Amino acid sequence: MPRAIEIVEVGPRDGLQNDPVLMPTDVKLEFIDRLIGAGVKRMEAASFVHPKLVPAMADSDAIMAQVPRSKGIRYIGLALNERGMRRALDAKCDEVNFVMVASEGFGKRNQNATPEETADLFDKIAVLAHDDGVPVSVTISVAFGDPFDGEVPVDRVAMLAGRAAAAGAVEIALGDTIGVANPWDVRERIDAVRAAAPDARLRLHFHNTRNTAMANIYAAVEAGVDVIDASVGGIGGCPFAPKATGNVATEDVVYMLERGGYDTGLDLSKLIETAKWLETEGLRHPVDSALAKAGGFPG
Repeated sequence: MPRAIEIVEVGPRDGLQNDPVLMPTDVKLEFIDRLIGAGVKRMEAASFVHPKLVPAMADSDAIMAQVPRSKGIRYIGLALNERGMRRALDAKCDEVNFVMVASEGFGKRNQNATPEETADLFDKIAVLAHDDGVPVSVTISVAFGDPFDGEVPVDRVAMLAGRAAAAGAVEIALGDTIGVANPWDVRERIDAVRAAAPDARLRLHFHNTRNTAMANIYAAVEAGVDVIDASVGGIGGCPFAPKATGNVATEDVVYMLERGGYDTGLDLSKLIETAKWLETEGLRHPVDSALAKAGGFPG
C-alpha cells in the first residue's frame, strides 16, 4: 500500500486572510464545498481574531454555523488568545489550533507576546479545549526565521514544542511564516522537535516566498512527516509579516506526491478546477499555482 500523506487545506483561512479581495460569506461557503468535492477531509475554515486586525475573517462564526457537517469533514479554527479559544469552541470547531511564536520581533507585532508568554498562555487555556473534548494543536509560527529579528534558534523551537506537548497538544506544526526555510534546516528542526516532543504528531506549513516550499516538503516527507499544510491556488500570506507571499499550492503538492507514489486521497483535477474558479469567480485575480497553468501529467 502506498504511504498516505494527509494534506490540511488552509485556503479558507490562511489563504484568504491577507488577500486584497474580501470574499463574501456565501462565496467562501462555495469555496469550502468545492474543496470537499475535491476530497478534502480536514481544513482550516475560520480564525477567531479581532475583525479589525483581520477583516477577512470577520465572518468566521457565520461560516462555522453553515459549513456541511454530515460528510466527515474536520474544521479547524485558529485562536491566538483565550477569547479566541472560547469563540472557536462555541462555534463547534472540530479542532482548535493555537499559535505560539518562536521569536519576539514577530510575536510582539502579531500577538503582542514573547515566545515564553505564548507558551504560558497555552498552558492556561488548553484546558478549555480539553474540558470540551476538542483536540487542540499548536502551530509554532516563524519557526524558521523572523522578518524582524532574523535567525530563530533551533533550541527555542524545540522548547516551545516541548511546552506544547506537555500542555496537551495532539499535533505540533512548524510554520515557515515568511518562506525562508531550506531542506537542511527542515530536517534539523524536525529532529529537534521530535527529541523535545516524541509523542506529538508533526505537521509542516510552508510558504513559497523564496521558491523553496516544494523542496522543503520533500525533506519533511523524507524525514517521516505525514501531515502537510497547503492552500489551493497557492493563495495566502500573513498580514503581519512584510513581503510574505502565498502558501504552497495544494494541487502542486498533490501532483508531486502522487507522482512519487504517495496517496493523498485528493482529486487533482478538481483541485485544479478550484484554483481556476478562484481566478475567474472566487477572487477574480491570478493565482500562483503552477498546475493551474500547466495541468497535470500529459495524457
